[in-house]
Amino acid sequence: MQTVKLSEAQRKSRRSRNIALGLVLAGLVALFYVVTLIKFGNGMVH
Repeated sequence: MQTVKLSEAQRKSRRSRNIALGLVLAGLVALFYVVTLIKFGNGMVH
């Protein structure tokens, strides 16, 4: 099996992309959580 050697710039680029993806996913989870709380919260009040 052959492995690919990444340059330092490629490693930094990949890490930055992974961090950005992680932040986007965390933001979406938080957004869905807040929307769910608002929807259920309004339903329980009435």
